[in-house]
Amino acid sequence: MEPVVGGVVLVLPDGVPESARGRSRWAHAAALPLGRALARAGRADGLVVHPVHYRCRGWNGPEARLAADAEWAADEVTRRYGDVPVCLAGHGFGGRAALRAGGHPAVDSVLAMAPWLPADDMTAPPEPVKQLVGRQVMIVHGTNDTRTPPDLSYRLAERVKKANRNICRFEVHTDGNALRQHHEEVLALAVDFVLGSLFPHPYARPVADALAAPPPLGLRMPLAAGFGRSLRP
Repeated sequence: MEPVVGGVVLVLPDGVPESARGRSRWAHAAALPLGRALARAGRADGLVVHPVHYRCRGWNGPEARLAADAEWAADEVTRRYGDVPVCLAGHGFGGRAALRAGGHPAVDSVLAMAPWLPADDMTAPPEPVKQLVGRQVMIVHGTNDTRTPPDLSYRLAERVKKANRNICRFEVHTDGNALRQHHEEVLALAVDFVLGSLFPHPYARPVADALAAPPPLGLRMPLAAGFGRSLRP
């Protein structure tokens, strides 16, 4: 008998601003620990995790190719599994793709880790946020990220919060873009958010508090050292 699928996570690897080259094997490998942690933690709930294989590694300006690939993957989830809740979870440009594609009808939640976002530019339209209405959203960003300034994700989160109160943002102090320094805590935070968003699991207290708190508190929530060690088996 085929196992019952209770929910799906689409893991979106990092990308680059402009490129027609195929997907990056390095970025794909870097996304594997998150996918494995989620699959292991969600096995009892019927969670299925799929990495998204981009057609090319470039965002490529208005084409937003990575977001388009994320939407295609969400379509495939619906075709394959039917009406199951979906979480888009991405890092870097994958985080931007998750946020941009979050309006897909199958998507219930979005996890954006160190999302690459364009600098504020009066000549270009701002990143859209209305597509995130009705979704559970979490952004995680290292305070020492030199690739994509964490203030950009904070300002985006402020804009999302005005349209959708179900967003929180965690800051990983002294960590960089790869979020390696507090890797275990970041994975535990991701697992707690995804399982709480897709299944009837209560969020850990810090996540619940962050979602309930008004800005700036809920959008600058520090990720505590040791998070998750006693939260889940």
